Amino acid sequence: MIFNINASDITLFVKITPNASERGIKGVVTSADGIDFLRISIISVPEKGKANKELIKFLSKELDVTKSDIEIISGETNHFKKLQIKNISPHIIKKLQEWSTL
Repeated sequence: MIFNINASDITLFVKITPNASERGIKGVVTSADGIDFLRISIISVPEKGKANKELIKFLSKELDVTKSDIEIISGETNHFKKLQIKNISPHIIKKLQEWSTL
C-alpha cells in the first residue's frame, strides 16, 4: 500500500522521477525492501529543492489540499520520499486508493 492512515494524517510513499518530459502519476513501484511507492514524474530538475516544490504543488492540486498540508518528512534529497498529508478527508483516501491500483 502506498500510504498509511494515522490518527490525524496520512503518510504517503512516493518515488519521483525528476527532469521528465511530462508531469504525472506513473503507477506503483515496489522497493527492494517490499514497500510500495507511488511513481510520479516531475518536470523540474533535482537541484535547490525545485523538484520537491513541484511535487508538493502537483499533489496539492491533485488531492485538493493546500501546499502547507503536505510535508516531506524523509527523503528530501532522495528519489524515494515519505510525505505527511494533514487535514485528511474521504476524498483524499479514495484518490490514494485509486492510485494504489495503477
